[in-house]
Amino acid sequence: MQQIDVRTIAPRQRHPLIFSTFDSLAVGESFELVNDHAPTPLYYQFLHERANQFDWAYLEEGPETWRVQITRTAGATSA
Repeated sequence: MQQIDVRTIAPRQRHPLIFSTFDSLAVGESFELVNDHAPTPLYYQFLHERANQFDWAYLEEGPETWRVQITRTAGATSA
Protein backbone atom coordinates (compact mmCIF):
# COMPACT_ATOMS: atom_id res chain seq x y z
CA MET A 1 0.00 0.00 0.00
CA GLN A 2 1.30 3.41 -0.96
CA GLN A 3 1.92 5.90 1.85
CA ILE A 4 1.59 9.68 1.51
CA ASP A 5 3.20 11.62 4.35
CA VAL A 6 1.93 15.18 3.97
CA ARG A 7 3.74 16.56 7.01
CA THR A 8 6.55 17.87 4.79
CA ILE A 9 4.32 19.10 1.94
CA ALA A 10 3.14 22.71 1.70
CA PRO A 11 -0.44 22.93 3.01
CA ARG A 12 -1.87 24.28 -0.26
CA GLN A 13 -0.47 21.26 -2.13
CA ARG A 14 -1.75 18.58 0.26
CA HIS A 15 -5.38 18.14 -0.80
CA PRO A 16 -4.66 18.22 -4.56
CA LEU A 17 -2.00 15.52 -4.06
CA ILE A 18 -4.32 13.40 -1.91
CA PHE A 19 -7.21 13.63 -4.38
CA SER A 20 -5.04 12.91 -7.42
CA THR A 21 -3.64 9.87 -5.62
CA PHE A 22 -7.15 8.70 -4.74
CA ASP A 23 -8.38 9.26 -8.30
CA SER A 24 -5.55 7.07 -9.65
CA LEU A 25 -6.61 4.10 -7.51
CA ALA A 26 -8.53 1.16 -8.92
CA VAL A 27 -11.61 0.01 -6.99
CA GLY A 28 -10.39 -1.95 -3.96
CA GLU A 29 -6.99 -0.22 -3.78
CA SER A 30 -5.90 1.92 -0.83
CA PHE A 31 -3.29 4.37 0.29
CA GLU A 32 -2.21 5.43 3.75
CA LEU A 33 -2.27 9.11 4.63
CA VAL A 34 0.09 10.35 7.36
CA ASN A 35 -0.57 13.79 8.87
CA ASP A 36 0.39 15.87 11.91
CA HIS A 37 -3.19 16.85 12.75
CA ALA A 38 -6.64 15.31 12.58
CA PRO A 39 -7.69 15.23 8.90
CA THR A 40 -11.33 16.00 9.65
CA PRO A 41 -11.71 18.76 7.02
CA LEU A 42 -10.28 16.39 4.40
CA TYR A 43 -12.81 13.73 5.42
CA TYR A 44 -15.68 16.17 4.87
CA GLN A 45 -14.20 17.20 1.53
CA PHE A 46 -14.15 13.51 0.53
CA LEU A 47 -17.79 13.18 1.62
CA HIS A 48 -18.72 16.12 -0.60
CA GLU A 49 -16.49 15.50 -3.64
CA ARG A 50 -16.21 11.68 -3.67
CA ALA A 51 -19.49 10.61 -2.07
CA ASN A 52 -20.03 6.83 -1.98
CA GLN A 53 -16.59 6.18 -3.52
CA PHE A 54 -14.36 5.67 -0.49
CA ASP A 55 -13.82 4.01 2.86
CA TRP A 56 -11.98 5.88 5.62
CA ALA A 57 -10.28 3.91 8.41
CA TYR A 58 -8.15 5.43 11.15
CA LEU A 59 -4.95 3.46 11.81
CA GLU A 60 -3.60 5.95 14.38
CA GLU A 61 -5.35 8.95 15.96
CA GLY A 62 -2.80 11.35 17.39
CA PRO A 63 -1.85 13.18 19.39
CA GLU A 64 1.24 13.75 17.20
CA THR A 65 0.56 11.55 14.19
CA TRP A 66 -2.64 10.60 12.41
CA ARG A 67 -2.68 7.72 9.93
CA VAL A 68 -5.71 6.97 7.76
CA GLN A 69 -6.25 4.21 5.24
CA ILE A 70 -8.34 5.55 2.36
CA THR A 71 -9.77 2.92 0.03
CA ARG A 72 -11.57 3.42 -3.27
CA THR A 73 -14.80 1.47 -3.04
CA ALA A 74 -16.42 2.60 -6.29
CA GLY A 75 -15.59 4.41 -9.49
CA ALA A 76 -16.53 7.99 -10.23
CA THR A 77 -20.19 8.63 -10.82
CA SER A 78 -21.47 10.99 -13.47
CA ALA A 79 -23.39 14.05 -12.38
